[in-house]
Amino acid sequence: MNTIRIPETSQNHKSLLEQMQHYGQDDADWRGGRTWSLVYSLGEEHTQFLKEAHGMFFSENALNPLAFKSLKRFESEVVRMTASMLHGDENVVGTMTAGGTESCLLAVKTYRDRARAQRPWLRNPEMIVPESIHVAFEKGAHYFGVKPVRVPVDANYRVSADAVRKRVNRNTVLIVGSTPSYPFGVMDPIAELGAVAQQAGVPLHVDACLGGFMLPFVERLGHTVPPFDFRVPGVTSIAADVHKYGYSAKGASVVLYRNMDYLKHQFFVYTEWPGGIFISPALLGTRSGGPIAAAWAAMQALGVNGYTEQARIVMEATRKLTEGIAAIPGLKILGAPEMSVFAYASEDPALRMYVVGDLMEKKGWHVDRLQKPEALHAMVTPGHLDAADAFLGDLRAAVQEARANPNLAEQGNAAMYGIMAELPMRGMIKKNVLKIMEQMYGPDGVMPDFDTAVANADGDTGAPPPQDFAVKLAGLVVKLKRRFMKG
Repeated sequence: MNTIRIPETSQNHKSLLEQMQHYGQDDADWRGGRTWSLVYSLGEEHTQFLKEAHGMFFSENALNPLAFKSLKRFESEVVRMTASMLHGDENVVGTMTAGGTESCLLAVKTYRDRARAQRPWLRNPEMIVPESIHVAFEKGAHYFGVKPVRVPVDANYRVSADAVRKRVNRNTVLIVGSTPSYPFGVMDPIAELGAVAQQAGVPLHVDACLGGFMLPFVERLGHTVPPFDFRVPGVTSIAADVHKYGYSAKGASVVLYRNMDYLKHQFFVYTEWPGGIFISPALLGTRSGGPIAAAWAAMQALGVNGYTEQARIVMEATRKLTEGIAAIPGLKILGAPEMSVFAYASEDPALRMYVVGDLMEKKGWHVDRLQKPEALHAMVTPGHLDAADAFLGDLRAAVQEARANPNLAEQGNAAMYGIMAELPMRGMIKKNVLKIMEQMYGPDGVMPDFDTAVANADGDTGAPPPQDFAVKLAGLVVKLKRRFMKG
């Protein structure tokens, strides 16, 4: 292990920036439309504008709104603008957060605390979620001691309101629906879930982190968008990420509640600290002013017309991509997505999508994978309209190559993803993935080399045995699959 210490002397700013730029050379090419998640860009001019707005309030701290009244104004106006966009009335309240995960965590924490305040005898709080719910809710359940009651999705990848109704009991503190779900890009039936929530007297949170800043403008374009916001009776809160289709700087999200009766349970107050009375409206204490200011600037700069135009471009790109993918023999779009997020899979058991994903990455595309079912995934942004033809051409070639070389399913990431998705021993997988994380975040920061693992899995390559734990694990899992799943 190489010991890394703070330099003894100050380093030159210019050379450091050049070094940092060099480190980023191998990062995914989001500027060229080669990524299908992670970054939502409107081009270099908008990015520079966000950097200026962010940098103007880079050092300000929203921990104390009395000290930085500008940040409180920005946050309040972002909340009000988002509430209006989602058809909230004058009673809707909320806060900004550092991202969708924090918004999801806060929903779990808020409704748990609300239930405890109303029912002090409650010992085993539960929340009812679709199995397609974002994993951040699983994290929130783990952090805050709320049992997730998972409801399977139907053939269209949506949760059934009747199935949710059957799972409501005296321990239920929250129902959650997605608009849309991250894996499949389809909207859960929020109106029907709202009726269930009202009948049961249970709050309904809408996870619109992905669609909150897209669906209202898709609706303005004349597309069919099922009701999902505060127009739906029974909806008590909504989260929407400004740093996704709001085209702001990371990290910026908004969590809204129908009124203060809900939001007050999100707040944290401690009065006995020697440092004084501590008040926190969300999870974080110190909050950088940069993302808050950039969110306000993005919403003001784009306006309704700007967001609607960007939605038009995105939906045009989505139509082009989905029609092009569906026209490739053997491929299909999963479900009927309402907006710009979708998954595509194989209709031919001999055509493995993980192999297609590997081949696309060799062509320079950063492609996301799904499991259950095996599929690839895309979140479309405006820049993908120009990249669509090149992507579809490479995808057609990748499908042909995957068909011609079925042995590729036993190599590289395709083998690893296939194994992890298929092995029934989920506890073993979790335990060993945690070991990989320990390696990655340990003193040496070792990144797993799955390609080496798969190449050495049979021990017949003549290569020396791998030393890295993750590599050894990957090779072991390949052997297990070959031994037990093909016998």
